[in-house]
Amino acid sequence: MTEASPLLSGAAEVGEAPPASTVLARFRADRLAVAGAAVLAITLLACFLGPLIYHTDQVHTDLSSARLSPRAGHPLGTDDLGYDTLGRLLAGGRTSLVIGVLAGLIATAIGAVWGALAGYVGGWADTVLMRVVDTGVAIPALFLLLVAATLVTPSVAVLALLIGGVSWLVPARLMRAETVTLRERDYVRAIAVIGAGRLRVVFRHIIPNAIGTLLVNVTFQIANAILLVSYLSFLGLGVPAPTTDWGAMLSKGLTFAYDGAWWLILPPGLAIVLVVCAVNFVGDGLRDAFAARGRR
Repeated sequence: MTEASPLLSGAAEVGEAPPASTVLARFRADRLAVAGAAVLAITLLACFLGPLIYHTDQVHTDLSSARLSPRAGHPLGTDDLGYDTLGRLLAGGRTSLVIGVLAGLIATAIGAVWGALAGYVGGWADTVLMRVVDTGVAIPALFLLLVAATLVTPSVAVLALLIGGVSWLVPARLMRAETVTLRERDYVRAIAVIGAGRLRVVFRHIIPNAIGTLLVNVTFQIANAILLVSYLSFLGLGVPAPTTDWGAMLSKGLTFAYDGAWWLILPPGLAIVLVVCAVNFVGDGLRDAFAARGRR
């Protein structure tokens, strides 16, 4: 006990994260990351607050106003059912973003716990847990989603759970590698010496000290989830009408491409590309900021 105390006193120095202002300053120095954050902020405001200002009926169809080109009253025209395309874009963006964020958080949370347990416990448990991950990685996530989406009724919550449930494998690998490094730190060894249980060490010390890795990973998981829900909706396995998302809008728009109805294709397509790129830029900026922090 007397030998463990000095190690514990140094735990704060080894495990304590530097001031957040340092990471923020490095993040702000990355122009692409700042631009990505600005695009995300604008998109979130538009999708969640925009419908309160720009009121459109996204429930009842109006075939007499179907496939109108952009004009006064309909800045981005209307679709084949008479829905205002701009209003549809805002509503679909809200669906895509909610599913993306929830799925990213679910995937990162599962992966963090799985990888941390495997890396800290080690031995046969590590072998078994990581072989499960290796097996899952060998199966394409989109294939699993297609099978699952045909067995259940898709909804925002269901799609978030499904996408998160097939996307946690990469976070698990990353967290396992981070844990193998962290478990060798003096403060982790000291905590184990004084009798702390494995779960306490994992949840109170390993995972919190890997927050940098997790923050970076969750951004990429969100981008990946937005793409996956777009794939599913493009194939007709997304949320049921009248709810929509960008993938469903793009899929429907392409059926009228021969009519030159560009306003049904470009808005959702550009929205997907811009948001996914913006999220990736933010993730790159966070990764560089935390990596720079680690070199201090």
